[in-house]
Amino acid sequence: MQNAKWHGRTSGFYILHFALIMHTLHVCQSGVFCKVTDLNAISEHLKEPDTVVWLDLEAPDEREVALLRDEFAFHPLAIEDAVRDQERPKVDPYPGYYLFVFYSAAYNGGKSSEPRPGVSAAAREPQIDLRQLSIFAGKNFLVTIHRRPIIQIAQTITRWQVPNSPLGHEVSGILHSLLDVIVDDYFSLMDQIVDWVEELEDRIFGRFREGSIQEIFSLKKDLLLLRRVVAPERDVLNVLLRQDSPIFKPEGIIYMQDVYDHLVRVTDSIDTYRDLLSSALDSYLSLQGNQLNQLVKTLTLSSIILMACALISGIYGMNFTYMPELGWRFGYPFALGLMVTVGVGLALFFKSRKWW
Repeated sequence: MQNAKWHGRTSGFYILHFALIMHTLHVCQSGVFCKVTDLNAISEHLKEPDTVVWLDLEAPDEREVALLRDEFAFHPLAIEDAVRDQERPKVDPYPGYYLFVFYSAAYNGGKSSEPRPGVSAAAREPQIDLRQLSIFAGKNFLVTIHRRPIIQIAQTITRWQVPNSPLGHEVSGILHSLLDVIVDDYFSLMDQIVDWVEELEDRIFGRFREGSIQEIFSLKKDLLLLRRVVAPERDVLNVLLRQDSPIFKPEGIIYMQDVYDHLVRVTDSIDTYRDLLSSALDSYLSLQGNQLNQLVKTLTLSSIILMACALISGIYGMNFTYMPELGWRFGYPFALGLMVTVGVGLALFFKSRKWW
């Protein structure tokens, strides 16, 4: 592009039939591509019925935000929600377009994560990296806004660059492809979490380490955070499926049903693994309680045996003048033998009762 700032921070493209180019602005008509350098002419291209526009903005500044207002005529409230971080996943209908807020997710926890300050290397905390993606979808345009790079956008572009792409030449096809890639990556994320859950279970019931309990709580917290994203996304698609859309054709909406089904599966998986973690933690606490009870019981039975022996030694230690044992040659060995006999007898009695 002519403007180096736009080339480095903004990417967009126009598609008439087959093409999708990132980081530059292109128009394709009858199989012929021509580069477009005037971004201020986007509104003119939007008037062409056979043109599809996708503008991707990463960490937009004020000039790029003004482009959304001037060229696309988006509502100020919609622009505010799109550029603001930590928005709840949602879909807002506006005249002529929709605003979607979705999240991409990646797993950065487990053995590959760096220990946080104050946490030992053996107790590294799992972490799920969520990145907000705001999407404006209209009849012939798509605008994506995000603060950090999202690899699913590049993957969608690659799928569109394939000759005779099965995605079609409608915005609904592009949007479905983008959301489908994001949601499919949730399954890879869940597979990694499953491996980490199994490793934590092995640590608890096998080679237990103190940091495992802290990691369980951290993973449960991250799963709860992920569910707070995935469940509203499921509701977003449910709303889109249940109402007539003036932008998307019925055959385009059908593809969203598949994405909705995947989100339902992911939500169920999150609930399942949170329950598994809770069960593992409860089992560990029960195991610790049983071990403590066993220790207390062992100490109690041992105390009874020692008390019986102490009773005998106490009687023989009173040193009365008239005690036959004082003048008996075998009095001391007899006392020791009596202590051993009483101790062994009590131990056998406790063993027979399965108290020990």
